[in-house]
Amino acid sequence: MTMTLHDLSDRWQVLRDQAAKVVVGQDDAFEQVIVAVVAGGHVLLEGVPGIGKTLLARTVAGLIDAPFRRVQFTPDLMPSDIIGTQVFDLTRGQFFLKKGPVFTSVLLADEINRAPAKTQAGLLEAMEERQVTIEGERHALPDPYIVIATQNPVEYEGTYPLPEAQLDRFLFKIVLPYPPAAVEREVLRRYHTGFDARNLAAAGLTPVLHPDDLPAVRAVVAAVTVEDGVLDYIGRITGATRESSDLLLGASPRASIGLLLASKAAAALAGRDYVTPDDVKRLAPAIYRHRIILRPEAEIDGLDADAVIGRLLDGIPVPR
Repeated sequence: MTMTLHDLSDRWQVLRDQAAKVVVGQDDAFEQVIVAVVAGGHVLLEGVPGIGKTLLARTVAGLIDAPFRRVQFTPDLMPSDIIGTQVFDLTRGQFFLKKGPVFTSVLLADEINRAPAKTQAGLLEAMEERQVTIEGERHALPDPYIVIATQNPVEYEGTYPLPEAQLDRFLFKIVLPYPPAAVEREVLRRYHTGFDARNLAAAGLTPVLHPDDLPAVRAVVAAVTVEDGVLDYIGRITGATRESSDLLLGASPRASIGLLLASKAAAALAGRDYVTPDDVKRLAPAIYRHRIILRPEAEIDGLDADAVIGRLLDGIPVPR
C-alpha cells in the first residue's frame, strides 16, 4: 500500500483518540512510544509500580495490531527463558526449536533490571540486529519488533543496573511521574464506571495501524527533509555532552542518529515534511538522559540528567 503525509497525520490523530480511551495523562509518553515504533527503536520506561507502564505497552500493541508478550524479569531468569532453546522430541527422535517470548512484535521486559547481566545480554542481539542466535543458528524476529522495558527508580535491592552498552540500545528513556490530581481523579472515575485494564477491547480500543502498514509509514518518514542547519544542531548537542564539565560520559553517535530519526518521525506524525529545531529540542531529553553519566560533583550540586541536558540545550544556538 502507499501512504501520504496527510494519511499518516490523519492516522496519528486517530491513534491519539483511540489511546485516550485507555491511557490518561500520558500523552507525551504515548507519542514517544509511537515515534519509537515508526523509527524502529526501543523504549525504556521508568516509573514506580502502578503508574501504568504495562497498560501503555499493551495499548500500543493493540493499536498497531501487533503480537504482544510480557516477560517478568527475575534474578533466576535465564537467557534461554527469553530467546528459546533446542528441545529433544522423544517421539520423533530429533531436536526442535522451542521459541521464547522474544519472538513477538512488542516485547514488554518488565523490571528488566531485576535480572542479572547474563540474562539482560540475551536481549542485546535481538534489540540491535532483530535476530537471535540459538545453538549457532540465526533466527529472524518479526517486523515490527520493539522492546519496551520497565524499571523501578526507587527500588535497588536485588537489582542489576543496566550496562551502558545496553542502555545505548534504547532510543528513548521515558520517565513516568505520578499523575496530577485531575488525572488521577479521571482514572478513578473510569474505574468507578467499569473500566477494566485487563479487557481493552471492552474499552473500545481498536487497531489503527497494522504491521503491513509500517513499510509505507517508514517511507513517508524517510522522505522528511532535514536542513544542514538542523543536522549541525543535532551534532552540536551530542558534542556538548562530551565536553560538559558536569559529565563523565557523553553520548555516542548512536544518540545523534536516534535523535535524527525520531525527529523525522515526529515531524511526519505532525503532518510536516521537514524537521524543525523544536522537534529536536523536544525529543532530546528522552534521547540523552540514559546515555550520559554525571560527575559526582554535579550530583552533589543537585543536578540530574535532565537538568544537565536542559543546561546544554540552553547554551547551544538554535538554527534559524
